[in-house]
Amino acid sequence: MASENIATPSATTALRRGLVLPLLLLVAWEIGSHSGLVNPQFLPPLEKVAGVAWQEVANGELPHALAASLKRDLLGFALGAGVGILVGLLLGLSSIADRIFTTWFNGLKQIALLAWIPLISLWFGFDEAAKIVFIALAASIPVILNTVEGVRSTSTKLREVGEVFRFSGPQLVWSLYLPAATPSVLTGLHLGLIYAWLATIGAEYFMAAGPGIGGLIIAGRERFEMALVMLGIVVVGLVGFIVDRSASAIEHRLVRWRNV
Repeated sequence: MASENIATPSATTALRRGLVLPLLLLVAWEIGSHSGLVNPQFLPPLEKVAGVAWQEVANGELPHALAASLKRDLLGFALGAGVGILVGLLLGLSSIADRIFTTWFNGLKQIALLAWIPLISLWFGFDEAAKIVFIALAASIPVILNTVEGVRSTSTKLREVGEVFRFSGPQLVWSLYLPAATPSVLTGLHLGLIYAWLATIGAEYFMAAGPGIGGLIIAGRERFEMALVMLGIVVVGLVGFIVDRSASAIEHRLVRWRNV
């Protein structure tokens, strides 16, 4: 038991290790912008970015943009996760659906997400609905794949128990397949959260401009305010990091609670 604890790093240790590279990049950023190695117009020093951040927080622009992006992100993720679990259950449980749709799905998932933007814009316009659909599409793919994998990995013994007790279709799904697939589904939801956040920024950047972190970056680019652009990039990275760590913690707790 002691050897296992020594071999497995704690969450705090893993977090510290994960912060090493970002801190080194920040140091290199500061040195480069002050030493003249990089033109400060293209890579402004950290204190200038911090000053712009304070200004954007004070005038309410940054909180408003972040709230708009997070709302968009969560709506798209919720839609994509719900559809993903349903489609994953269908493909995992129905041999007919598997034969008909799996080949098509495997082909479609190879298409880069950004390539769907023109089609989604044609069907849903360039407003909020199109952005949410794009985010949902990004979030649904890992959820579908992991739900299918979890359902298909359900042990034969559990299936035999369901047959012995003559479970109905809904009982099999709710009491047997979903609990057995929970770890895999949670992994898919974790990945879906990350994909949804990346898709949120992509949707804001490539679709119609509007409130959001992507819109903040676009505004900085058009006004050639690189400090504002860098602020947007830093916020995107911080939110992505927080989403990843939060999802990992929730996933770990749920799986541990299930195994108690």
